Amino acid sequence: MQRLTLEDFPVITFDKLRYADMDAIGHVNNAVFSTFLETGRVELLYHPDNPIVSPDTNFVVASLQLNFLREIKWPGQVNIGSGLLKIGNSSMKVYQQIFQNGQCAANAETVIVQIGKGTGQSKPLSDEVKEKLGKLLLPNAG
Repeated sequence: MQRLTLEDFPVITFDKLRYADMDAIGHVNNAVFSTFLETGRVELLYHPDNPIVSPDTNFVVASLQLNFLREIKWPGQVNIGSGLLKIGNSSMKVYQQIFQNGQCAANAETVIVQIGKGTGQSKPLSDEVKEKLGKLLLPNAG
């Protein structure tokens, strides 16, 4: 997928950079990028004003492909844009970009699967959930 601007995403959030996020050479540690992506996914799927998750289900990460494009440096914050590329029967593909100072520092594609609470087995997305997810599709997705 081509890189988008932050404004292209249906869900935008941020994380404050902490001094503890830095590695030995003064850059934000690459493991922290995954935490930024999680912040965006939680905003997308669990936001209290419009939760996507059903009471009897959870979402789990099935795969994550993360591409590092530039350094992120402390202090400051990052903005995370999140949207959907595809909606399946019991899964979805999330596309995200991480920005610092208007520059894209990373992008990622994550496959999320809905599972039943207590069963750990994939569970089909309801029509209501698919309708909510449809509003989060990125332009030219697919």
